[in-house]
Amino acid sequence: MPGKRPALAVVREGNPGKRPVEMGVILPPAELAEPDWQETFPTVRDKAQQALNRRAREIARREWRRVVPVLKHTAGLAEVDATLLSDYCVCVARIDQCERDLSTRGLQVEGERGWQKNGATTIVSQYRAQLKVYIRELGLSPSARTGLRPPGGDDDDSDVFD
Repeated sequence: MPGKRPALAVVREGNPGKRPVEMGVILPPAELAEPDWQETFPTVRDKAQQALNRRAREIARREWRRVVPVLKHTAGLAEVDATLLSDYCVCVARIDQCERDLSTRGLQVEGERGWQKNGATTIVSQYRAQLKVYIRELGLSPSARTGLRPPGGDDDDSDVFD
């Protein structure tokens, strides 16, 4: 069964069932300030962890700067989206940390009771599941983009924020 069609698609393609069309909530666009990644990934005493946090800050910063311009154009961004975007970038950085740990230490690590699964495999799996949710919510996959309409992309000239 196909998913619910976006309101704009119903208007453009017709509504033979005459079901009510839900336009959704429209929020005013906002310029989002990039988070201070130093707060999330602070400088610590341990040199190894310090290097990991430095890399995580860079990954999160790079991801923010990559997706925010795209989302401004495709979906529009409101102030309420800042936390979701920040969490998305942290998730991407944590996945990078886990993948690097798996590449460095391996899938199996020696523990008190012999060889066991590297804990990063479980953690990265959980972060990847959350990443899929963020990708869907933000419209960052081809299938998720089918439900998006560009801000100001309505066919009529009404703009609630003018």
